[in-house]
Amino acid sequence: MKFRFLLWMLGRLMNKASHTNPEFQQQLAEKDLVFQLHTLDGRVARHFIVKDQRITSKRGPATQPAFALGFRDAAYGFATLTAKNKQLAFMKGIQDKDIQIQGNPMLVMWFQGLTKYLKPKKKA
Repeated sequence: MKFRFLLWMLGRLMNKASHTNPEFQQQLAEKDLVFQLHTLDGRVARHFIVKDQRITSKRGPATQPAFALGFRDAAYGFATLTAKNKQLAFMKGIQDKDIQIQGNPMLVMWFQGLTKYLKPKKKA
């Protein structure tokens, strides 16, 4: 349940950033693709549509995503996406085969770069 909510919230945050954050919009320039985050058992899946410098998301799997990140299970996916050191968590997960990448790995790196724009602004 937490993983499903996290994916939904990620979609909302990316949608908002695609409307309000010029730096985020710049990262979406000339991108027209669909990507997916899911559990390997297929119980939880959400896909994200990048088109015209906007991101929307829908529940369920995509038909032909440009890339997909599959997590061992929902608890592992939640733990990885909320880890303090996300890069280390991803690298360890890929190495241990708890995370599977399908499609273009360069786009996975692009997606990881997007997430830095979703952090809340620190108050001065």
